[in-house]
Amino acid sequence: MAQTIKVAIDGMGGDNAPDMIIGGIELACKRLNDVEFLLFGDEVLLRPLLNAHAEAKSVCEIRHTDEAITAEEKPTVALRSGKNSSMRLAIDAVKSGEAAALISAGNTGALMAMATVVLRTLPGIDRPAIAASLPTERSQTVLLDLGANIDCSADNLVQFAVMGEVYARAELGLAQPSIGILNVGAEVLKGNDAVKEASTILQSSDLPISFYGFVEGDDIAKGTVDVIVTDGFTGNVALKTAEGAVAMFIHHLRGALTSSLITKIGTLLVRPALNIVRNKFDPRRYNGAMLVGLNGICIKSHGGTDALGFSNAVNVAVNLVRRDFNEVIKEDLSRVMKNDQPELRSAVN
Repeated sequence: MAQTIKVAIDGMGGDNAPDMIIGGIELACKRLNDVEFLLFGDEVLLRPLLNAHAEAKSVCEIRHTDEAITAEEKPTVALRSGKNSSMRLAIDAVKSGEAAALISAGNTGALMAMATVVLRTLPGIDRPAIAASLPTERSQTVLLDLGANIDCSADNLVQFAVMGEVYARAELGLAQPSIGILNVGAEVLKGNDAVKEASTILQSSDLPISFYGFVEGDDIAKGTVDVIVTDGFTGNVALKTAEGAVAMFIHHLRGALTSSLITKIGTLLVRPALNIVRNKFDPRRYNGAMLVGLNGICIKSHGGTDALGFSNAVNVAVNLVRRDFNEVIKEDLSRVMKNDQPELRSAVN
């Protein structure tokens, strides 16, 4: 019998909290039968919602707090004054070992700051990164960093490559994911010093990873590689650009398909195919980004998602716990630190 996994939930984080959180837990319970939740938040708001969702109620324990981190709160302020907030208490539950993972749809900057201070980074990791999977022509691609680190050194990018490779194995089930570094061209002479140095380190290393080399922006959608490594500034811009492009395409497609009686009739005929495409690009299916590099499983849900999206974030958290994600990263980094090459030792120290 599988061991029960406990997940800590920031019950007050997100644009549509706490309704979408309870709804998301309810949906997750239909697929998961070995998960329990520590739900941190205002019991006055949470209890009636749980009473209306029988399956969620049966697996949730409310830990009351009437304090929450707002979307506008600065990370430094959250660190000083948010010790009794729903977000901080969820992080503390992972730190103490009471929960195996935590999920928050709240303030990203505050979550990153709090989780880094409380959980600390894994040995050999300088900075945590935000990693998530995106749909591609082939399947899915892991992209990191998505905004945690605006400026990155070559050492940071090498660490992201190691963590991203493990994430792709755990989340996408790939035996040996291919890794590329996002650049302004595929030629070895292009790019800034950080990406060129990181590429040199990965090409000359004895790491058991498949390093492809440089990839460009259009390679993200093509699925040229399974893991794309970049700094947080570039990664966040790429992510938001992709989201905007998909939204624009759907907007114009919807307008075209309803522009006349003939197109409306045609839409009815191709509706099954359109539903397949819609589901493929539904951002809720890919909701749940991990703060990789922390000494604990910490999942950031999109703040504006709904119950279906939040349930997927729960799936991501549980899947990573089941696969002992952080233990695998520790093992891989341990092999790196034992490597005789000074460049690699500097990249993880």
